[in-house]
This record gives sequence, C-alpha cells and structure tokens, in this order.
Amino acid sequence: MCTYATLTAPMTGSAKGPNGSWFRVTDATVYFDHPVHAMAEHTLNIDLAAPAKGPSARVAVELTAESARALIAAIQGALDSAPAEMSGAR
Repeated sequence: MCTYATLTAPMTGSAKGPNGSWFRVTDATVYFDHPVHAMAEHTLNIDLAAPAKGPSARVAVELTAESARALIAAIQGALDSAPAEMSGAR
C-alpha cells in the first residue's frame, strides 16, 4: 500500500552530483514508497535537487525505515553537539 504522501522543503546547501561536480541544492522531496533501486519493499526516498538546473542536478537516496530513523538520530546528534551560535539553535 502506498501513502502518496510527499513532503517538500526548501533547502540551502550543496550536493555532489553524478558527474562529480558540486551544485547548490534548493529543494528536498521526501516520501515513503516503493524504491527504484534499493532491495526493500518500501523505503524512505529523499531527493535533493536544484530544479532550475535541470534533471541532472539531483541526488537521491532510498533508505529502509530503520536506516532512515538512524539517520534522523545521527543528524539530531550532530546538530545537538554543535554550539548554538554555530548551528542556529535557539
């Protein structure tokens, strides 16, 4: 069963694309659905993109739910370990 729930968020950052060059990331799309490549029934799919630069300015990941939750915890831990003045925490 698919949820068809797709969330988007504006991004400010950079990503290294398939041709090895860096590009500015402006958009994130996140959804839980069938993967294209990962060997799992369903995955959390994350696309980081710069749509203004065309379809090749995109990095995609497909993570199992367990891996996605581990990534969330790792991101939160890394942000929590940085001083508030560096991470923008309030």
